[in-house]
Amino acid sequence: MSQFDKTIFGKKKFSDLLEEVYQNQKKKDNQISALIGELKPLIQEIGDATLIVPLIKEYMELGIKNDDILVKMLTLAQRALQNQTESDSLGISDEEKAQLLEQVEELRQKNG
Repeated sequence: MSQFDKTIFGKKKFSDLLEEVYQNQKKKDNQISALIGELKPLIQEIGDATLIVPLIKEYMELGIKNDDILVKMLTLAQRALQNQTESDSLGISDEEKAQLLEQVEELRQKNG
């Protein structure tokens, strides 16, 4: 698993990025669940539902996007494990690396 110990940028290793995104995803998942739990009791009648359900939908979509990023990262990890004999490529192209780093940065910005 030495490929996960390779420095990607600055002092960040690939394994550090994986852990950071995973921890952020779990944190957001807990926050989204808590927000949905707080909104549910506010629905007393149909008018309340028309205001609150779209908020719940947005929170759930955010959770799905976070999960998608986590799945993409796990796919990369699987490729790296399967291609350990290759040099520094981690089994992905430079374009895929750039996309991953862009998605990690977007997730980091969204998670504050």
